[in-house]
Amino acid sequence: MNRSEPGTVMSKVILISGLSGSGKSVALRALEDAGYFAMDNFPLSFLVFVLQELVARGERQIALTLDVRGGNALDNLPAALHTLRDNGLDVRLLYLEASDQDLVRRFSETRRPHPLALHQHSLAECIALERNLLSGVADLARRFDTTHITPNTLRAWVRDFVDLDPARLTLFFQSFGFKFGIPLDADFVFDLRCIPNPFYDPHLRPLTGQDPAVIKFLENLPIAQRMFADLQTFVTSWMPDFIRDNRAALTISLGCTGGQHRSVYFAEKLARHFSQHQSTRVIHRELDRGGEDRRKAVSNPS
Repeated sequence: MNRSEPGTVMSKVILISGLSGSGKSVALRALEDAGYFAMDNFPLSFLVFVLQELVARGERQIALTLDVRGGNALDNLPAALHTLRDNGLDVRLLYLEASDQDLVRRFSETRRPHPLALHQHSLAECIALERNLLSGVADLARRFDTTHITPNTLRAWVRDFVDLDPARLTLFFQSFGFKFGIPLDADFVFDLRCIPNPFYDPHLRPLTGQDPAVIKFLENLPIAQRMFADLQTFVTSWMPDFIRDNRAALTISLGCTGGQHRSVYFAEKLARHFSQHQSTRVIHRELDRGGEDRRKAVSNPS
């Protein structure tokens, strides 16, 4: 495998790793449906050799999953990534994770054993051990927290991920509700709960931060506009430093109580502002959970 010649199409390789039960199979199938050559549970020790063969036969979009069953070979992942990129491949590493509570629920629902269960650990011990074994991989990757989200939302996130321009910093603005937990993949977390809550207006309660009435309510609050100005200044000030650090993506997570009104409004407004000069994506973690969870959230302050 040689460096890409001028005018040739660079092969794109998506490596998917992460915790068992976090959605790696869903992500891989999404890429396969998008035309990627897909392989599951791939041994890392053969990674460079097999990718050489696939590229040589003309594959231009390749997706592979790597998990903890790679054992100590995962320690060689940084060197493998360097070799592949040095030889002209666009290699991206995606790491999926979720809260312990959500992982336990998923394994209980599917009744499948954890891959590390053969070592006589409890499920909770297996999850903790796997987190530790994969911590080095997570540090190299674009991390996605799949806690509470639906498979359709994960598929949409994966499609966004593969479309990112590796030469540009992409800003992810993520709304969430503190009562559902802080996102694991956040680079920065901002608390918006000091801003008056539209939930307490009966007319605004069933709406979201995307609705004109809620937007008008928050636009008329000086404290909300002061918060927006401070967040805009913060991101603008620090973005050049992350670009110099060769970061491909930065996730700014914005939280209110339930993730329905204030955080959604701020994520949308910040994304609109920065989209004029920067690649941006918006993620509404709680709104993306589906109608049933949304109805539950309406019954509590957000």
